[in-house]
Amino acid sequence: MIELCVNGARVEVDGDPGETLASVLRNRLALTGTRVGCAIGYCGACTVLVDGLPGHACCLFVGDMVDRDVTTIEALRNDPVGEAVIDAMVACGAIQCGYCSPGFVVSATALVREVGMPSEEEVREHLVGNMCRCTGYTKIVQAISRVSKHQRTGAT
Repeated sequence: MIELCVNGARVEVDGDPGETLASVLRNRLALTGTRVGCAIGYCGACTVLVDGLPGHACCLFVGDMVDRDVTTIEALRNDPVGEAVIDAMVACGAIQCGYCSPGFVVSATALVREVGMPSEEEVREHLVGNMCRCTGYTKIVQAISRVSKHQRTGAT
């Protein structure tokens, strides 16, 4: 048994420590918001937070997650910054097909927590590990800027 802390709860999974975190989240814990696109850490659809930092769950082994705090997209609706990012993505029309959206939300949440008010350049640099084939990134960047402005002024 492997004991993990996922979305603030202790869970035990029976499995191989060499299984990917993405596989365990999706197939054993039914946390299907973590998507697998490329399975090699290129597209970012599987991005989760590990101890508050973005990581590609398709490249992380579940055995390495013991004593680490894993946060998935499912928990971010209950997080003030995560909720603000989700709402801004919707309001700005930054979600098209939606496949990559959870990874972008997770990455953006980490950025806003870390930087507070990132510049457009910082946003684009931070999101280099996430790929979208639909939006062209403009609306995603606008959404994150909107969250940053809200964090600064308290307005939406």
